[in-house]
Amino acid sequence: MKRISFFCVLLCITFSCKKNQPPFTQNLLAISDTKAVVPIKKVDHQIREIHQAIIVPKLDGEMNDPAWKEAIWYSFDQKWLGEAYTFNDFFGRYKITWTPEALYILVEIKDDVLYDQYKDPLKLWWDDDCIDIFIDADNSGGNHQYSNNAFAYHIALDGNVVDSDKNKKPILLNNHVNSKRKTNDDVSVWEFEVVIYDDTYTEEKINDPLILKKDQKMGFAIAYNDNDGSNERENYIGSVFIPGEEKNLAGINADVFGTIILKE
Repeated sequence: MKRISFFCVLLCITFSCKKNQPPFTQNLLAISDTKAVVPIKKVDHQIREIHQAIIVPKLDGEMNDPAWKEAIWYSFDQKWLGEAYTFNDFFGRYKITWTPEALYILVEIKDDVLYDQYKDPLKLWWDDDCIDIFIDADNSGGNHQYSNNAFAYHIALDGNVVDSDKNKKPILLNNHVNSKRKTNDDVSVWEFEVVIYDDTYTEEKINDPLILKKDQKMGFAIAYNDNDGSNERENYIGSVFIPGEEKNLAGINADVFGTIILKE
């Protein structure tokens, strides 16, 4: 009889303990499943090694710097938006080099019409002719449309630099990108000095730029907005292949950026 009573008490204690278990033990399987979910990381593609400049390029809109003589030409050859275009309407190529202080980009654009319909740099800037430079300092990928996870610098013909802030409003970031453009006939040569900031950048405070180092990986893409006189841009030509039907993604998702590796 005592043995039966003992087992009854043991059974009651067992069921009572299970009933009163805290939620985190009752949902242990669910927690295990949650931990098993691994965030999707950017898959590196269009991987290019970029070599360091011994002499810093001078921003003068010329191609005669020693660094440019050594660097490789890459193409603007991906139609992200618009109809098919001819060589007479557009041709573009670019080079990249770096120093610990900045990325340097040389761009040559053949465009028969340079169009700047809005003098206000914060009004519909993408519908004017401009260069877009996309930078993801840590190559992490992901959404950046209204954050500083990555930057989408829109550089206008007059040199103004626009991106969107966390409040979904355009802001000028002229201290991030210095540029010089020279145009002869239908060919423009641009030189850019891009100071690099990471995702800790905050508009409301003073921020220190990154010091670039050998073997650092960064997300990078570049594009050209072409408008020959319409209300809206007619073409958007990028440097990176974007799979699928929707190509206008670089301003939203840094996963589509290529990957550059800084080398000596």
